[in-house]
Amino acid sequence: MSRLLIIGCGGVAQVAIKKCCQNSEVFTEICIASRTKEKCDAVKAEVDVWTKTNVTTAKVDADNTQEVIDLIQSYQPDAVLNVALPYQDLTIMDACVACKVSYIDTANYEAEDTNDKEWRKVYEERCQRLGFTAYFDYSWQWAYQDKFKEAGITGLLGSGFDPGVTSVFSAYALKHYFDEIETIDILDCNGGDHGYPFATNFNPEINLREVSAPGSYWENGKWIEIPAMSIKREYDFPEVGKKDMYLLHHEEIESLAKNIPGVKRIRFFMTFGQSYLTHMKCLENVGMLNTEPIDYEGQKIVPIQFLKALLPDPASLGERTVGKTNIGCIFHGKKDGKEKTIYIYNVCDHQECYKEVGSQAISYTTGVPAMIGAMMILTKTWTGNGVFNIEEFDPDPFMDALNKWGLPWVVVENPETVD
Repeated sequence: MSRLLIIGCGGVAQVAIKKCCQNSEVFTEICIASRTKEKCDAVKAEVDVWTKTNVTTAKVDADNTQEVIDLIQSYQPDAVLNVALPYQDLTIMDACVACKVSYIDTANYEAEDTNDKEWRKVYEERCQRLGFTAYFDYSWQWAYQDKFKEAGITGLLGSGFDPGVTSVFSAYALKHYFDEIETIDILDCNGGDHGYPFATNFNPEINLREVSAPGSYWENGKWIEIPAMSIKREYDFPEVGKKDMYLLHHEEIESLAKNIPGVKRIRFFMTFGQSYLTHMKCLENVGMLNTEPIDYEGQKIVPIQFLKALLPDPASLGERTVGKTNIGCIFHGKKDGKEKTIYIYNVCDHQECYKEVGSQAISYTTGVPAMIGAMMILTKTWTGNGVFNIEEFDPDPFMDALNKWGLPWVVVENPETVD
């Protein structure tokens, strides 16, 4: 018997909810909570037809720690799965500490209010410490280590795909294929087509801020920062084909640099079509990606949040998206004194995802690992008091679960590499 509180009801959350409901032996009871309870009720009505899981719903403002505490105390879950916005990670973590309940999320904390003076001071100090201008990092959540230890609970950070599965791939590669990993290239390819002139495959606000930020990678113990989208490579992705990909900053680089001993370089690449980049540059040039409020006819509006309201909801893209994703890691290192290179990846079909759970593959590839991470905690397959990134645990049970629950992976030796 287990009881899971799921906070969030967007595209990723709905996949995680449906996968939990497929896995009723572990998830005997779930509560879906969101600011818009009607969305939760609609998902409950959909899954109640076929699942054995007892599903309830609740209304909660995840920006309000006391509301989250009240909900946890009322529902008494064994763990909380946060699939809300990254802005809300800390309020939910605070509530979990207060209630002594374990916590799982899919993406690291990002502060929303960049005009707050206290936040800005901390932000600038952390950027100086890191040696670059990225606007998010794991320090905010790693600072909860002692709180989680004292509460006797587990905090599992980054149980999505990247971060998440790519981090587990790294731990798996080190355990089974290498004595030492020297370089990691994380490749995220979406070969899908939704037919819109411009849309984002996950939360537009998060996606556009991530892509328009300066790029960075880890090399020889320090961060190297580059202008946004200034490093481009072409790669021939299995089952997808040749695609242009660009080097971005991504949060799992920071945790892998900390947790994979001796790694000398870590890079993250994501594919983009020219049409997407042209639209994004135009929006950036006219200020639509700005995160600071502006005055418009007597009201304060944040341009990127207004743009989010205009763009298609990522949760609505599933039916019309065709093609496949390919996300994985190329590892180079040594085994028994000899040079070795392998590529571990997953291919996911957009239409197959839609047939199964009504989503496109981007939400699917994040929602499935979120369920698996919660399963690892609820079944006590992974245990420990404190805050952990996903690669700190034994990768084998998670890798087995990926094959079982819809994200089978492939290992290729001596693959094409990235220069």
